[in-house]
Amino acid sequence: MHNLVLSPIDPETLISSISERVTANILKAVQNNNPTTDQPEQLLTIQEAAEFLRLTVPTMYGKVSKGELPVMKRGKRLYFSRTELLEYLKNGHKNKTTKFNNP
Repeated sequence: MHNLVLSPIDPETLISSISERVTANILKAVQNNNPTTDQPEQLLTIQEAAEFLRLTVPTMYGKVSKGELPVMKRGKRLYFSRTELLEYLKNGHKNKTTKFNNP
């Protein structure tokens, strides 16, 4: 069993201590959620992109064939940049299909 000693704390000191810890936790959480420029671009498959946009896969193929979605194509596979899809949603603009260079 642990011995616990209680002592009176000045309310101002207590408030200041709590405030500092809350601020530190908020800053840590914000830094963990912001991607750094060192991280590579996150590419999504058509299924992942459909879920992200809340569309069906056939609708995604239709929008790709009409040139309505920013997409990258490698062989027969389609990839979508999460960042470009966010920009597409924000701006509603069209991007052309980008082909990868096959190594």
